Amino acid sequence: MPQLRPGVVSVILVNFRGATDTIGAIEQLRALDWPAERLEIVVVENASGDDSAQRINAAAPDIVFVQSKENLGFAGGCNLGVAKSSGEFVAFLNNDARPDKAWISAAIDRFAESPRVGAVASKVLDWDGVNVDYIGSALTWFGMGYKPFTAEKLEPGMPEPGDVLFGTGAAMFVRREVFAELGGFDERYFMFFEDVDFGWRLNLRGWRYVYEAGSLAFHKHHASMTSFGEFKESYLLERNALFTLYKNLEPDTLNDALPAAMALAVRRGMAKGAVDSTSFDLRKPGGDGEESLQIAKAALTGVFGIDQFVEHLPSLRASRDEIQSSRTVSDARLWRLFGLTDMPAFQDESYLAGYENIVSAFDVIEAPAATRVLIITGDPIGKKMAGPAIRAWNMAQALASESSVTLLSLTGVESVSAPFDVVHVRPGDDRAFAPFERDADVIIFQGHAMSVFEVLRTTKKILVVDIYDPMHLEQLEQARELPAAVWEKQVSDATGVLNEQLARGDFFLCASERQRHFYLGQLAALGRINPANYAADPDLTDLISVVPFGFDATAPAHKKAVLKGVRPGIGADDKVLLWSGGLYNWFDPKTLIRAVAELAERRPEVKLFFQGTKHPHPGVPEMQIVADSRALARELGTLDNSVFFNDSWVDYSERENYLMEADAGVSTHFSHIETTFSFRTRILDYLWAGLPMVITEGDHFAELVARESLGIAVEAGNVAGLTAALEKILFDEDFIRQSRENIARVREQYRWDNVLEPLVTFVASPHSAADRAVGSRSDAPRRGRPRQRIKRSGWRHDLGLVKFYLQNGGPKTVVRKIRSRLRKR
Repeated sequence: MPQLRPGVVSVILVNFRGATDTIGAIEQLRALDWPAERLEIVVVENASGDDSAQRINAAAPDIVFVQSKENLGFAGGCNLGVAKSSGEFVAFLNNDARPDKAWISAAIDRFAESPRVGAVASKVLDWDGVNVDYIGSALTWFGMGYKPFTAEKLEPGMPEPGDVLFGTGAAMFVRREVFAELGGFDERYFMFFEDVDFGWRLNLRGWRYVYEAGSLAFHKHHASMTSFGEFKESYLLERNALFTLYKNLEPDTLNDALPAAMALAVRRGMAKGAVDSTSFDLRKPGGDGEESLQIAKAALTGVFGIDQFVEHLPSLRASRDEIQSSRTVSDARLWRLFGLTDMPAFQDESYLAGYENIVSAFDVIEAPAATRVLIITGDPIGKKMAGPAIRAWNMAQALASESSVTLLSLTGVESVSAPFDVVHVRPGDDRAFAPFERDADVIIFQGHAMSVFEVLRTTKKILVVDIYDPMHLEQLEQARELPAAVWEKQVSDATGVLNEQLARGDFFLCASERQRHFYLGQLAALGRINPANYAADPDLTDLISVVPFGFDATAPAHKKAVLKGVRPGIGADDKVLLWSGGLYNWFDPKTLIRAVAELAERRPEVKLFFQGTKHPHPGVPEMQIVADSRALARELGTLDNSVFFNDSWVDYSERENYLMEADAGVSTHFSHIETTFSFRTRILDYLWAGLPMVITEGDHFAELVARESLGIAVEAGNVAGLTAALEKILFDEDFIRQSRENIARVREQYRWDNVLEPLVTFVASPHSAADRAVGSRSDAPRRGRPRQRIKRSGWRHDLGLVKFYLQNGGPKTVVRKIRSRLRKR
């Protein structure tokens, strides 16, 4: 295999008797707004048996040309092309497709949004850009993937998806590491549904498959199967649908879906071949002496497909075992990506009657049982996120693997792509909030949610209260500058909010053992430490558990220069101290600025950068300490010389660039009660990036840093001690090396997938607190509703389709669908 080239995109074109189209596609790829040195074009000549090889080589001698000895089909051809390529990303483009200029750049931008994006599905239109080829995917319960709006006229405002189950093989992108992890396309398919199966397997592994409308391609035509016999296409569709179902469904779902799908495949064939299957009945006279029956090939496509499914069962079983053992996402979680599963896919009265018999007898229409979780944060969700939103976002990601999750912001939501629903409801809008409360089984919230929605005070749903932020202690410092009466009221109000939450919650989350001990005292004062909660849980971890902040399992990467050699005053070889996060009144940046000023006199290469000054939450004003810190730096002559302030807030996805350019992390604060029970999330950024740190004594992380030798913890307000510590952390190479080694050992315990384990465990089996469960409500979430199948056939069956297309395409789409149906009839 060629050596991997980071940043390079390898585009795979599979040619089979289409040299003219392939040469045209190569020319279009060369015209993209993508650097030529980061583009690799790979053409697989799939044993066309004509002059394709000579023509392509003559037209494009500089591409990677791969000659196959036999026709490997789409799946095998693509896999062979990837094996001969070298790019960090692999792209697949039909040779009869024309990429838009931004086809590659728009897709690569989506990969940059999150390391969990494993693949990007392009938007595909017809050659003239008028009708839809692909703007989203869906899957029938019997395993046939489809594109809901194919051949529909593209209309302004037509809804387009975020995450998808699969992309179309006509135009899609995959991280090479993901393609390798999944073993590429399944070559048993030869053609049809290999892209469906690949996308499903990718999602099952916890990778995200995102749709990007800006990555646009135009598709000229679809190869016709007429010369081979349309029955062969039907056979492959029937067989491959069974392959896909069998490999990817969980056991409980498969137990109903597989026999139902096999029965439907037979009925579909009988209907297509207009066969009377009652002709073998003993009570029907005639034909008893005949040993053969003339029957249309179309009638046997389902039967042949089932027989070949049986033939391949040994290898399919091995694949199924591997897929099921490595999956991290449940069927219930993925069901939201399946779209309209109740889609017969063939219009015939006898077929539809059989379809209704099957779906009425088997549990194949309703989504698998899933706990419905509502997570509420007071902070905005978007590119710029502060601690509360980051915490809520990662909770949603962790729980979305098994549950149906909605993340609700009280402040605002930017357009974001996520494997869960993201919504905005204004505080106090009880009417808008009511449906979310009604549909949830478990509600997780932080901050003031209970005080702004009346229904949360009376709800019978299971409440998980995230009290990682001791807001009443925080108000002691945050409101200190206000008039005495206002200060007292804000502390009193925050205490009241917390007491109400502590009196009502079923399960509580805090950030450290220090906090847990503190909150246990508050719970005891409220009467929550009682025999009911103690009887089966004497250590009370089922009532309150430590769930600290965490960081992503994927290590940070330096993707672009942001400080060194970029920010005026910070040279490429300077030593950068990074203050990650915001500046608030309970911090002590002034002592740090004085220490840096002193150190810079003999070490002018030392630079201090404050990363955040303007909080992304519009309700959080710039605090006085920001202006005071700037004034001090100006007074000492270090402003924009040795001390630098970011004017805003760094995007969440951008912060890794700052961390990777820093030489050490810093955090200094005063000695008071807020410090004692705080959990400085910026320290986690330093752990994530492997940064040695200098921090003030007195909190949870100071104990950790001192105990594990991750840096230096200094006395609060001690300029001389802080100056010496900064010099050591920046210039003592042996100390730096040892600190980094210790950080690498310790930081794994703070990965999000580790710290959220108590919450994931609780939501997997949610229940009321013992002292709140008696006779007041049902503990069991609604794990799916009783199935009440409304029997539909013929035109009555179309009522469900009208609803689907009205919601997802609008009235014009419904009209076109009806006209299309009338023409067919």
